[in-house]
Amino acid sequence: MNGPHDLGGQMGFGPVAPEPNEPVFHAEWERRALGVTLATGAFGAWNIDESRHARESLHPATYYSSSYYEIWTRALETLLVRHGFLTSDELEAGHSLGKGAEPARVLQAGDVAATLARGGPCNRAVAATPKFAVGDRVRTINAHPVGHTRLPRYARGKTGVIEAVREAYVFPDSNAHGNGEQAQHVYTVSFDGHELWGQGADPSLSISIDAWESYLERA
Repeated sequence: MNGPHDLGGQMGFGPVAPEPNEPVFHAEWERRALGVTLATGAFGAWNIDESRHARESLHPATYYSSSYYEIWTRALETLLVRHGFLTSDELEAGHSLGKGAEPARVLQAGDVAATLARGGPCNRAVAATPKFAVGDRVRTINAHPVGHTRLPRYARGKTGVIEAVREAYVFPDSNAHGNGEQAQHVYTVSFDGHELWGQGADPSLSISIDAWESYLERA
């Protein structure tokens, strides 16, 4: 979706100003926000793609006025209500008003380190052979879905060259909405700066993105 999160190439937001020696957390509540997000994610009720879509679906006024972890917690509220773990009334009250859904599993404190180390690999084995090869010229589709997508808005309808053929991975566009993993090959595609940014682009600039196979067609 063309949500507030998709800022690549957008003007008017000022320079990117990295914070020197930035701490992992700026406040204790941020540490707790990360912990609660990981703990509830372990319930097994939603996947990483649905959680990303919940964040990018926030109203732009809310998204732009929120800090990083505020975006996480606001999206988490949406997910918890959607899957029946709490209600909007409980959010308003700030405490439980009744019994909610039971999680499929609960992350115990002693299992956190091993669970995080194991991660959640999204690469999958598929029978199909890759449609493209290194050196092929391809064009990204010019699509503007209302759901989740990992194809950046600035790179749609653009021509580039296959730089590398990757493994097959879960397709986020379907997985975010409960439509199955639908794994497909992923490619690293390189674009000339002029192709993406026009005549004013640095002539030495090139940008690479990782694109699922269904994002691409032959140029």
